[in-house]
Amino acid sequence: MAEKKLPLYKKKLKPNENIHSWLPISVKEMEQLGWDQPDVILFSGDAYVDHPAFGAALIGRLLESMGLKVAIVPQPNWRDDLRDFKKLGTPRLFFGVTAGNMDSMVNHYTANKRLRSDDAYTPGGKAGFRPDYAASVYSKILKNLFPDVPVVLGGIEASLRRLTHYDYWKDQLMPGILQWSDADLLVYGMGELPLKEMVRLLLKGVPFSQLTTIPQTAIIRDANQPLQSHKKWESIELSSHEACQEDKKKYAANFRHIEEESNRMEAARLHQVCGDKRIIVNPPYPPMTTHDLDASFNLPFTRLPHPRYNSRGVIPAYEMIKHSIILHRGCFGGCSFCTISAHQGKFISSRSKESILAEVQKIAKASDFKGYLSDLGGPSANMYQMQGKDLEICKPCRRPSCIHPSICKNLNTSHQPLLDIYKAVDRLPGIKKSFIGSGVRYDLFMNPNASIDEKKIQLEYARELITKHVSGRLKVAPEHTSSEVLNTMRKPSFSLFKDFNRLFEEINKREKLNQQLIPYFISSHPSSTEKDMAQLAIETKQLNFNLEQVQDFTPTPMTVATVIYYSGYHPYTLKPIFTARNSEEKQLQQMYFFWYKPDMRKEIEKRLEKIGASNLREYLFGLKPSAQKTGKETISSNRVSKPFVQDKRSVKTVSSRHNPRKKH
Repeated sequence: MAEKKLPLYKKKLKPNENIHSWLPISVKEMEQLGWDQPDVILFSGDAYVDHPAFGAALIGRLLESMGLKVAIVPQPNWRDDLRDFKKLGTPRLFFGVTAGNMDSMVNHYTANKRLRSDDAYTPGGKAGFRPDYAASVYSKILKNLFPDVPVVLGGIEASLRRLTHYDYWKDQLMPGILQWSDADLLVYGMGELPLKEMVRLLLKGVPFSQLTTIPQTAIIRDANQPLQSHKKWESIELSSHEACQEDKKKYAANFRHIEEESNRMEAARLHQVCGDKRIIVNPPYPPMTTHDLDASFNLPFTRLPHPRYNSRGVIPAYEMIKHSIILHRGCFGGCSFCTISAHQGKFISSRSKESILAEVQKIAKASDFKGYLSDLGGPSANMYQMQGKDLEICKPCRRPSCIHPSICKNLNTSHQPLLDIYKAVDRLPGIKKSFIGSGVRYDLFMNPNASIDEKKIQLEYARELITKHVSGRLKVAPEHTSSEVLNTMRKPSFSLFKDFNRLFEEINKREKLNQQLIPYFISSHPSSTEKDMAQLAIETKQLNFNLEQVQDFTPTPMTVATVIYYSGYHPYTLKPIFTARNSEEKQLQQMYFFWYKPDMRKEIEKRLEKIGASNLREYLFGLKPSAQKTGKETISSNRVSKPFVQDKRSVKTVSSRHNPRKKH
C-alpha cells in the first residue's frame, strides 16, 4: 500500500509578519536579531509550534516576557556529530530540556511494546526524530559538551520520573531521572511559577548551585549532605531506591506519600537516597491564580508552526488543537491510570472569561478558520472553576480524588460558569459552533447527592452539551463495567454510565438528533480478570455498543495502576491485587472487546469454557434476553466490593488517547 502523504503547510508570511515573530531556532535567526549569545536555550523532542498548548513554546514565551533572549532547538539530531547541540553556543543562564508534550516512550511504543510508525508532534507525522528517553539523552549530551553550564529538566517525561519509578519498557525499577541524566535541576508539573523564581534569583546574582529551596523543583546532592532547613516545610524520607528494588512492598508504600504530597495545598518535602546520592523534591507551588494563568495564555504566540516546516508536511498534534481553547488546568478525578494530577495537580486553575473570549476572537480571525471550534475544554471538559467551597478544609486534605469514592461535600460542582462560557463563545461573531472534544465527567453533573438547585443547573448543562456542542459523537470514559475494577480505577459505577446513556438517548430523541455516545474502555487494568472482560462484553452488548475506542492498559511512571502492575500491591492498603502482566494474558483480555467479530467467536467460546464461565456464552452469543428488554439484569458481576475508603490521614481498534493540551 502506498504511504499516505499529509498535506503541506502553504501559508506564506504576511507583509507585517516575519521570521522574528517566532523565537529563533538557528544561528541565522539569532544574527538577524543582533544576538551574540542567548540567555536560555531550550531543547525539545517536539517540532516548534508557537502555541500555548506546546510546552517548549509556552516556557520560551514566558522567559522572553521576563526580558530574556530565548532560543529553541527543536528535535535535535542526536545520532550525528551533535552539531545541533553546538550550533547556538552556550547560554548565559542555563539549558532547558524537555522530551516534549508526551513521554518519549509512550510516544514511541504501543501497549505491546511495538514500535509506532508515526509521531504526531513531527512534521508529516514521521517517526524517528527523537530518541528513547529523550530528556535524559539530550541532557547527557549537553553536560558532556558543556559541563559547566547548568541543565534544567522539565516536561512530562522528567516530571513523572522524579523519584524511583517503574519503567514498563525496560521492565525494571529506575531511580529518579536526576540520577541518570546528569542534569542539575528538575522542574516538575506546570513550570511557570518555579521558572519565574529561578530566573529572578539568577538575575539577582544567586549562583545556580544555591537554587535549592525553590518550590516545585527537585535537586540531587550527595547522600551524606544534610538537608537544608526550611521553617515552613516538613520532610518525609522515602525508602531508598535500593530498598525498593529489594522489597516491592516498600516501593508501593513510597507511592502513597508521593501521590498525597503531589496533591496537597500544604505539602511536605520528599527525599530519597539513590546509591551515594539523594534526590530532594521540594513541595509544589499553590495552584496558579486566574491572573497568572491568563498571563501565560496572553503571551504573544503566533499560534503557528515555525516556517521551517512549510514544506515538510503538517504536524498532526497541532492540527488537532489549533482551533481549540484550554479553559483550565488540573484534574481532581484522581484516576488510578492517569498522570494528569501527578503533573498538573488536582486543584483547578481556571482562566478568566475575558481571556478565553479574547483567544476565541483571535482564532476567529485566522485565515483557515471556518467557524468551528474543535474544543472548549481541558484535562477534563467540565471542571472549569470548580474548587472547595471552604479552602481551609482543602488545605489538610490528603484525598487523591475529590470525587471518588464519592463526591466531596465541600466540592463546588456548579456548571453555571461553564455554561456562561459556552453561551458567550457561541454569541461571538464568526463562531458557527463550538464543540467539546475533551473527556466529559458525567458523574459531575449526575451527582445523586446534589441539591435541587444544583441538579437543575446540571440538567441544563447536560442539555446544552448534548444539543449544541456534540459533533455527532460524544466521547465519555466509563473505562470498565466491573465494580471491583472501577473501584481500583477510582471511577464511578457502571450503573451511572447507564443512567447517562439513557439521558443522552432521551435528549437526542426529544430534539430529533442523530448522535452517538462513544464510550472508552480499558483492558488488563489492575483487578481486571478474563471473567470481568467477558462481563464487560455482555453488558456493553446489552446497551447495543460495538466497542471501537478501546485500549490495553499501558503502565506509565507515577500512577497508582503502574505501582500495582509492578509490585502487585495497592499502595494505600498494601494488599495484593491481581494484574494481567504477560502478553498472552493481555491479548486474551483485549479479545473480549471484539466479541462481535465472527473470527473472535470460536476463540472466546473456547476461553469461556477453559475459565469455567461457559454459562456466559449464551448471554454473549445466544438468545438470552437482554437486561434492557426484561427490565432485569441478566447477569451481574460476582466480584462486587465496597468502595475503597481512604485512611482518615488523608472507530479504531486501539486508540492511544493522547491529547497535546494535557502534556506540556
